Amino acid sequence: MAKSSRKSSPAAAEAASAPVKTDVLIAGAGYVGMTTAVAIKTGAPQLDVTIIDAAPAGQWKKDPRASAIAAAATRMLEQLGCWQAIKPDAQPINDMVITDSRVSDPVRPVFLTFAGEVNPGEPFAHMVENKVLNASLHTKAAELGINVIEGCGVEGFTTASNAVTVTLADGRTLETRLLVGADGVRSRMRDQAGIKTVHWSYGQSGIVCNVSHERPHEGRAIEHFLPAGPFAILPLKGNRSSLVWAERTEDANRLVAQDDFVFEAELEQRFGHHLGEIRVEGNKRAFPLGLTLAREFVKPRFALVGDAAHGIHPIAGQGLNLGFRDAATLAQVIVDTERLGLDIGSFAALEKYQTWRRFDTVQMGVSTDVLTRLFSNDNLALRTVRDIGLGLVDRLPVMKNYFIKQAAGFGKENPRLLQGEAI
Repeated sequence: MAKSSRKSSPAAAEAASAPVKTDVLIAGAGYVGMTTAVAIKTGAPQLDVTIIDAAPAGQWKKDPRASAIAAAATRMLEQLGCWQAIKPDAQPINDMVITDSRVSDPVRPVFLTFAGEVNPGEPFAHMVENKVLNASLHTKAAELGINVIEGCGVEGFTTASNAVTVTLADGRTLETRLLVGADGVRSRMRDQAGIKTVHWSYGQSGIVCNVSHERPHEGRAIEHFLPAGPFAILPLKGNRSSLVWAERTEDANRLVAQDDFVFEAELEQRFGHHLGEIRVEGNKRAFPLGLTLAREFVKPRFALVGDAAHGIHPIAGQGLNLGFRDAATLAQVIVDTERLGLDIGSFAALEKYQTWRRFDTVQMGVSTDVLTRLFSNDNLALRTVRDIGLGLVDRLPVMKNYFIKQAAGFGKENPRLLQGEAI
C-alpha cells in the first residue's frame, strides 16, 4: 500500500504544539505542594490541578526523615481523607520535656514539661515518617484525578494578563490560570518570579537521622538545649526515635562523615542512657540552618507556599506546620474565589492569601530566631535568665496551656481545614 503524501495542515500542527491547559499548576511535590493540590481539588472538584515534580519518579519513597504533625494539621488531613491511612503509623507525642545544660553535665535538670493533649484524646502532635505522609497524599491525589508529572522540572514561565505559560525542562508547555511555587527553601520558582528574600545563616547544620533503642519511649519527646544548638529526641512507632541535632556546621559535617561507631559514641553523650543501647538506622544527613523569608508571597498569577515562602530554624518544630497553614489558607482563598465565579489567579484574590499569612509567618520567623540566639550559646548570664524563664512557665498553667495550643497550631484566624471543617 502506498504511503499517503498528505501533509499535516497548519491548524493541526498548531493544535499539536499548543500548551496543555490546567487551572492550577503547582511546582513541587513535597508534602506542602501535595497538600495544597489535594485541598484545592477537594474543595473545587471542577478545577483541573497539575503538579510538577522535578525529582525522579518515586524519589519521595526513599525519604528517611520524619515530621511532627500538629493537631490542627491532623484535623486538616482527616478532613481531606488522608489521616486514616497515616494513623496506624503515627506516634502520638504524649508529653514533652525541656532541659538546658552542657554535654558534659552529669545531670540535666528538667526546667519545663508539657502534657501531650490539647483536648481529651487529642495529642498536640504526632510524629509521622515522611514517606508515610507522602504515600497518603499521592494516593489521595490519584483518587481525585490530580495530574502529577514526575522527573521533569519547570524551566521557566511567562505571565500574561489572563494566564501563565510554563515551559518544562523537556520542552513541553502548559498554560495555567495560577502557578504555585512549592519547591523548597532554595526555590527556583521564587527566583524566576523576581521575589527577593531576607536571609541569614546561623552557622549551624541540623543532623537528621532515626535511631532504634532498647527501651520504649512511652511517647515522650525530649529537647535538650545545648551550647551548640538544640538536640531533639522525637518518638516514632516502636522502640525508635527521630533525631534533630543542631551543631556548628563544621562539627556537623565532621560528625556525619564518621562511621556509625564514632557517630554513635558522640550521639550517646547527648542522647543519654535512659532508653538503653542506641543504634543509628539508615543514613544520617546534615542540612544548613538559617532564616529565609520571602519579601512577597504573591505576584500576578503566582503564589509561594511552604519553605519557598519561609525557611525557619527547627528549634520549635513548626516549619512543616507553617507550610500546612499556607496550604490550607491558599486553598480556601482559591475555592472561595472560584465559588464566587471570580478569577482564581487575580492579584486581588492572591493578596487575600498574602495578607492572611504574612503576620503569622514573620512572627514565627522572629520567634524562632530569638529562641535560637537565646539558647544556642553558653553565656552564663543568658543561661540564668532563660532557665528562670522556663521555670516560671512551668509553674504557670495558663502560660503552659497557651504554649501547647500554639504548638498544636490553633491560631485565632485558622482557615476552615485547620479547624477540622470542610473547605
